[in-house]
Amino acid sequence: MENNETTPKPAEAAAAPRPHAGPHSGPHAGAGPRRPGGRRFAPRRKVCRLCAEKIQLVDYKQAQIVKTFCTDTGKILSRRITGACAKHQRQIMRAVKINRNLSLMSYNG
Repeated sequence: MENNETTPKPAEAAAAPRPHAGPHSGPHAGAGPRRPGGRRFAPRRKVCRLCAEKIQLVDYKQAQIVKTFCTDTGKILSRRITGACAKHQRQIMRAVKINRNLSLMSYNG
């Protein structure tokens, strides 16, 4: 028990220098080769379908158009999913809410 000098103390073991963590270390290391720039693909810009068809006003009576912008459970799809412009997304939102109040569409699935 006299030979305490040869056994390392816990504080000395923690103070040992660690190797430098390189750019490819971490939780996602070895996930696969990276492409330059970090992008996997160039996303195609979505075009508003209503603008392309030159529809000026989305009315609540146009049930087929309104239902294409909703899920089967009755939720309104976002602009990010549908690609609708802000103007038409607001018109779709109003038409869906009117259709729900008139019981033409369900509030839920």
